[in-house]
Amino acid sequence: MKAIIFDIGNVLVRWDPHLAFLHALPDREAVDAFMARVDFLGWNYENDRGRSIMGTLDAFTGADRDLLASYKDRFHLTIAEPVEGTWGLLDQLAGRYQIHAITNWSAETWPVGVQVHPRLAEVFGTTIVSGQVGLLKPDAAIFALLCEQAGLEPEECLFIDDSAANVAGARAFGMEAHHFTGAEGLARDLTARGLL
Repeated sequence: MKAIIFDIGNVLVRWDPHLAFLHALPDREAVDAFMARVDFLGWNYENDRGRSIMGTLDAFTGADRDLLASYKDRFHLTIAEPVEGTWGLLDQLAGRYQIHAITNWSAETWPVGVQVHPRLAEVFGTTIVSGQVGLLKPDAAIFALLCEQAGLEPEECLFIDDSAANVAGARAFGMEAHHFTGAEGLARDLTARGLL
């Protein structure tokens, strides 16, 4: 194994989009209802593909439009916390393997992520941000782009992601992959693979 490739959201940085909307709604249940009504995850997925956040609001009206419009300015609240334990594992791996990242993340909010967590700009040899390249996990093309830019073959990589679909996509591309559910499970898997 030559390289460990990390997803970022909910692997290294906790992402909780509810926190962008609690200023205007009374509780998480109300935010859930709003997010379901506007298909927030689908809207966000297209932003991660490279679509302009502010250019996608014409389909919405009234309070829903205003709330979605506030997301970009309040995005920093959604990523305030690192995921406990994972950064320590990354640091242990960094001296022994190449460390890269592939993240489904909007090009417009990525600079905010780097501002809140400066190490995101420092620790990775290659970082593929979906919104910057117009490709999304789990499409094979985004894994191929990482390998091309980092000079790697798929079988030389272990990919870590909290999405089962993205893990399946990496495996279909030829990478080893770990479905992240917490740092303890990742540490056990890394140890079992002889990587720690």
